[in-house]
Amino acid sequence: MAENLSIVVWAKKGCSYCNEVKEYLTAEKQDFKVVDVTDHDEFRDILDIKYGVRHVPVVEIGHNDTYQAVTEVGIEHLQKALQEADLAVH
Repeated sequence: MAENLSIVVWAKKGCSYCNEVKEYLTAEKQDFKVVDVTDHDEFRDILDIKYGVRHVPVVEIGHNDTYQAVTEVGIEHLQKALQEADLAVH
């Protein structure tokens, strides 16, 4: 997978799906940043404006200032997005 990708995980404390995403990215040796929306409704407002969702996890995958978001729950959606992003980089 591409090392040039920028990955941001929007998550909250106690979210098992969020932990699953972070564990997967760590196992895949992907660097990522976390935006913790716990007790920050204004961060959920940002997700609503950007992607029309207020739930987490949301994973933003970017390259060259262009980002796509994975808003569907399930590692298979993240895997597919990472593969597509890796192909776009190469």
